[in-house]
Amino acid sequence: MSAASDHALLMDRIYRWQRRFGIYDATRKYYLLGRDPLLAGLAPPSGGCVLEIGCGTGRNLVKAAKLYPHVRFHGIDISQEMLVAAEAAIAGAGQKDRVRVARADAACFDPQMLFGQANYDRIFISYAVSMIPQWQRVMEIAVAGLPPGGELHIADFGDMRDLPRWCRNAVDTWLGWHHVTPRTDLFAVSSQVAATHDSVSEERRLHRGFSWLATIRKG
Repeated sequence: MSAASDHALLMDRIYRWQRRFGIYDATRKYYLLGRDPLLAGLAPPSGGCVLEIGCGTGRNLVKAAKLYPHVRFHGIDISQEMLVAAEAAIAGAGQKDRVRVARADAACFDPQMLFGQANYDRIFISYAVSMIPQWQRVMEIAVAGLPPGGELHIADFGDMRDLPRWCRNAVDTWLGWHHVTPRTDLFAVSSQVAATHDSVSEERRLHRGFSWLATIRKG
C-alpha cells in the first residue's frame, strides 16, 4: 500500500465519527483562528478561480464563495469522509454551480484532469500543512503552478512562543491526539520556495504566535 493510501486511510479513521456527528466544525471554530483572516486576504480577481488544498468539510469553500460571488472555487482532499461532508455543505449553501470538490493527493494531482483547470489565481491551505506528510512538496507544486500574479495563502498553527507554557503544553497534547504537527519552519520554507520561483513571501503572526499566516506572491 502506498504512503498516500496509508495517509488517506488514517484521515478517514480520524474524521469519520467527527464528520458524522458534526463534531469537527463545532469544535474547530474555537481554535482554527487563522481561517477567516486568510479568506479575507485572498482577494481573487473577478472571474478567477481559486483552489483549496485540504478542503475538509467545505466550510472555507462555502464561506469564500459567499465573500467572492464572481469567482469559481475548487477543493481537493485525501479523505473521502471529509468530501462527503463538503459536498453536502456546498449543496446546502446553494453553491454547486460555482464550487466543486474532488478526492486527490495534494502531492501529485492534475487540476486539468480533475477540474479542467490549467492553473489558479489563488491557492490556499487552511490548517492542513500540519497534517500533510509531504507539505513542503505540496507548497512547491502549488507555487510552481501559479500564473504571474497568482498567490498561495497558508494558515496554520504557529510556534506559540508568546503563550504561557501551560497553554502551549495543553495545545501540543491536543494536537498530538489528532495527528497534527505544527510546522515551526513554515516561514523559512515559504521564503525558500518564494526565492526558487521568483516570488515574494510575507508572514503574519496572530494571537501571540498561536496562528501563522504565510503568503507567497508569484512575480
